Amino acid sequence: MTEIVFIVEDDPDGGYTAVALTESILTQADDIETLREMVYDAVNCHFPNEENCPLRILLK
Repeated sequence: MTEIVFIVEDDPDGGYTAVALTESILTQADDIETLREMVYDAVNCHFPNEENCPLRILLK
């Protein structure tokens, strides 16, 4: 996999959520910068083997 795309939305309870389009990955945070860090952490946990980890992570 070369890239993974996340849809970022406002969370009704405050903050933001990010959901991957092609994998079962969901994360949330209070601000965009923290959300970005949480997405990278979630992707690294979902793909523990670096060979399978996407090269690009896109937030839309």
